[in-house]
Amino acid sequence: MTLLRPCWQHFRIADILRRQALWAYAAVFAIVNVLLLPIPPAAAQTTAPAGSQKTLKILALGDSLTAGYNLPNGQSVPDQLARLLAASPVIQENRLKLEMINGGLSGDTSAGGLARLDWMLTDRPDLVIIELGANDALRGLSPDDTRLNLVAIIQALQEARIGILLTGMLAPPNVYSKDDMTEFNGIYPELAAEFGVPLYPFFLDGVAGNPALLQKDGMHPTEQGTREIARRILPDLEEVIRSVLEKRENS
Repeated sequence: MTLLRPCWQHFRIADILRRQALWAYAAVFAIVNVLLLPIPPAAAQTTAPAGSQKTLKILALGDSLTAGYNLPNGQSVPDQLARLLAASPVIQENRLKLEMINGGLSGDTSAGGLARLDWMLTDRPDLVIIELGANDALRGLSPDDTRLNLVAIIQALQEARIGILLTGMLAPPNVYSKDDMTEFNGIYPELAAEFGVPLYPFFLDGVAGNPALLQKDGMHPTEQGTREIARRILPDLEEVIRSVLEKRENS
């Protein structure tokens, strides 16, 4: 028994140390897993008028142009739109609480947007602004594939009875052949007509080619640029919101 005692003590101490190590490992593992979980899209909220009980959720699904690449927090296009909408009659008169969800992901393509669509829709938005395709064009991806991805996104949203504002993109020069450029640029108006969805023809309208509104890379908008984009998109977005509210009342 005396010979076994040190062995028992050894195993007891070893067991305690092993358990402590496992707890420490488990704690670290839990922290790491939390850090590696997909980060929920940022949401900008506006204060609802007094007595309002209705919420309007808008998801901006896009790439770095939506995400707010290289901009301070609160300066992305969705953030700018949320501020403009807060003072908009369509929000005020209908006593809405607005939640703007920034679903922009830098570097994303139309295929990437489609791949994460189901997860993005867990927030159950009432309306989705689609801004995808710029990276498809920059990478010279097949316009046919871009079209198919956008079709799948639009169809999924329509099946879920979610309002849509499709924003168009134009291919940069010297990437596609002339025929492919024409095909790419035609995707957005053609899909808008085919599926009967509202179209804002060019997301960067009024900003593209204007050095005063673009960052040094010549592609991404500055804070002033995102304000200009939001200002131009606002009337089209307000019309889609009215349509969504009308359908909500009639459902």
